[in-house]
Amino acid sequence: MNKILILNGPNLNLLGTREPQVYGHTTLADVEALMAKLAAERGVEAECFQSNHEGALIDRIHAARTQGIGYIMINPGGLTHTSVALRDALAGVAIPFIEVHISNVHKREEFRHHSYLSGIAEAVLCGFGTGGYSMALNYICDKLQAEA
Repeated sequence: MNKILILNGPNLNLLGTREPQVYGHTTLADVEALMAKLAAERGVEAECFQSNHEGALIDRIHAARTQGIGYIMINPGGLTHTSVALRDALAGVAIPFIEVHISNVHKREEFRHHSYLSGIAEAVLCGFGTGGYSMALNYICDKLQAEA
């Protein structure tokens, strides 16, 4: 169960070029490479998956159930504030997960203040830039190694 699934939702494929004043200049490829490197250093396997389609993310979460995934890290993007279906998928597979947001969603538009996922997440990180991914990965690795 030393496997982590790192999911990124809609528009995160545009990291590095989309609203750099909000999201910075680091690309999704940079984040994924760093996650693979840090996971390997900690003796954990990390798989990254990004989709702009809610159904593809849900299908990937369902598949994780039978693939030995011990933890999920998810940046659901805009689906955070709209997707009961994504919440239901995460609850349905019963794999613990960390919700990550690059920006501080609470400093942004009112509609971004509510997350359908936070209530069932083990933890939520927001506002740390792409560094939040590393923080979440280290937390997950610590948890997996404590359980081993």
